[in-house]
Amino acid sequence: MIIVHTIKELQEAKKALKGSIGFVPTMGALHQGHLSLIQKARAENDHLIVSIFVNPTQFLEGEDLDAYPRREEADRKICTLAKVDILFMPTIDQMYEADELRIGAPAIRGYILEGHKRPGHFDGMLQIVMKLLNLSGADNAYFGKKDAQQLALIAQMVKNYFMDVNIIPCEIVRDEKGLALSSRNAYMSEAEKVRALCLSRSLKRASKLIMGGKLDVSAIKAEMMEVLKEADEVEYVAIVDRAFRPLEKVEIGNTMILVAAWIGKPRLIDNIWI
Repeated sequence: MIIVHTIKELQEAKKALKGSIGFVPTMGALHQGHLSLIQKARAENDHLIVSIFVNPTQFLEGEDLDAYPRREEADRKICTLAKVDILFMPTIDQMYEADELRIGAPAIRGYILEGHKRPGHFDGMLQIVMKLLNLSGADNAYFGKKDAQQLALIAQMVKNYFMDVNIIPCEIVRDEKGLALSSRNAYMSEAEKVRALCLSRSLKRASKLIMGGKLDVSAIKAEMMEVLKEADEVEYVAIVDRAFRPLEKVEIGNTMILVAAWIGKPRLIDNIWI
């Protein structure tokens, strides 16, 4: 594995790659969820590039930029064992300059749900993902379904800007109890991790109701909120179609159920696709 820290080094390293390139962008603190993306990309491409960059432009004032988990040595070992070809670990100065050209999230889908709670977050996310996709020269880029709104906006950006890369959605990875894996889970105590299972349990409750024929969105949300009483604060429960339009009735094959809640220090998100 080649580790590069500058854009020039990345461009030089890429010259040796012949064939398809898979790319997995991360913010580090790699866990089994990241590894599932890396393994899928490794299996489906001739070469694999992984980036680790804690992107400052997608953190809002007061969020956990400085405290965000960083485990560079462990991350390097994981990438080596996963047979990554190039690990790109740039500095902020490499990725940004003082007077940046910016792109913005769409006016509707970029400012609902996550975008409503974190205004400007998706602007910074799309800005860095565009940079990384362009730098990687990837044929295929891999993103998890846990960040469903992020995934949808990246796919829209690729479409709207005619970018020549395939965006590959990857399934959510959970621990043995059902908690969706996240780098921010490290913030929680063991007791809080137990309480955090209310997110996945609420989604299971919704799924069971739908399998039983109940499709009314208001009724499903009400039952989910009962399960979510263990959370410190529930920011939203949303039932939308694949274009993030609100639904009154669940549409089988075209529905996402999303939840965001606070458990102790971290804000957690989870979802299921129906």
